[in-house]
Amino acid sequence: MRRRSMLFAAGAAALSTQLGGRAFAAATGSGPILDHTTPVDLDGSEYVDLSNRAGVLAPLTAGTIVVTFRTTSHNQAMTLISASDPTAPSSNITLNLSGGALQFSVRENGAVLVNVMTRTRYDDGELHTVAVTVDASGTRLHAGGRTVFETAAHPFFGSVSKLTALSLGRNTDSDHPGGEWFCTGTIERAAVWDRVLSESELVAQCPRPDLADLGRLSVVLNSDTPATWVITGDSITHGALHTNGRRSYPEHWTERVRWELGKPKNRDFVIDSGVSGATSAELVAQFAQRVTAFAPHVVSIMIGTNDIATSGLGPDTYRSNLVSLVRSVRALPGSPVPVLQAPNPVDPAKWPGRVELSGYARVMGEVAAQENTVFVDHYNDWLTGNGGQVPLSLLSDGLHPNERGHHRIVLKMIRALRIFEADSRVCSLNIP
Repeated sequence: MRRRSMLFAAGAAALSTQLGGRAFAAATGSGPILDHTTPVDLDGSEYVDLSNRAGVLAPLTAGTIVVTFRTTSHNQAMTLISASDPTAPSSNITLNLSGGALQFSVRENGAVLVNVMTRTRYDDGELHTVAVTVDASGTRLHAGGRTVFETAAHPFFGSVSKLTALSLGRNTDSDHPGGEWFCTGTIERAAVWDRVLSESELVAQCPRPDLADLGRLSVVLNSDTPATWVITGDSITHGALHTNGRRSYPEHWTERVRWELGKPKNRDFVIDSGVSGATSAELVAQFAQRVTAFAPHVVSIMIGTNDIATSGLGPDTYRSNLVSLVRSVRALPGSPVPVLQAPNPVDPAKWPGRVELSGYARVMGEVAAQENTVFVDHYNDWLTGNGGQVPLSLLSDGLHPNERGHHRIVLKMIRALRIFEADSRVCSLNIP
């Protein structure tokens, strides 16, 4: 059990005395005015009471909230930090998770001043650092140091009267004097500044900063502005024949993004420009027809399965082609976001000429790291999930994914881009 700083059980006395935790007010300036740096494990009925610091935050009309946490459940509502008037109904400022999505709300006596929520989700058990920044220009939500959502509304602590309660792990009001929205997981740190931190400062607060491109992808997913996704590659992306009449991974992605995420009027468009037999060289040569023509906002590239079997397309040429593709995507109008997706492994008994495909997956990962590009590693995901062996049940002919393999691919993609939801029909689909 971690050391805890005045940890309380709901409706009960303190479970422990203060054990060296830090929750202190600092002088106004460049540093936080509140910084709680002792990690606390919360079991869904406990919280950390910082109410003696509520007065420091109550006057703020602009500033930054940062919380680093890790969840251990998928509770529908989990508070990270909340300040409230415990004598009134629904008067609070709360940063919380709602179904895993990041939510920021400010209410005054039941009137909602702002209530915004991402479509991206953060209840995956990984360590996340999230933030809210508020000033006269609006409210922005951040994850991993990157902006993921913004709105023009800008209420903050000072918008709520009589803030006297301040807690990590719960919210409280007159209707819920024992608390509500309890968190299950670990809150590593919670801090508040009286100014808006820049992106570089937000990144510096993160033990594990996100790639800038992951933030840009989150903005696309969280925004109501229509976006065009181009998913390109070879026969695996094409998805013909081997799915046995069921959906390919681009089709599953279409269902998840265009329908399940609830974007207005389903105006995102997903275009599958995969071509059976394609290589990285052909994709470079046909980039205008297969990518540029669609004016994309995001371009996913899965390629390499045919390169390994094509003369003159060894790992070095493959590397050069991938770099060219990534840079060509970024050079398009609006600087679309590239996503690199490693091909799946193949059955070495049926395809002995492609047993070194792991080297191509490794090269793709190296290019992604070099170019600061999001990388979805299906090759190692398949092996890791099957004891290091190629999962033959996911393959049709030992090379092409079958309907189960395509679903496995999209699940990895969904998790990597943080839109997994257990109740989603795409995410929970069971293919016999």
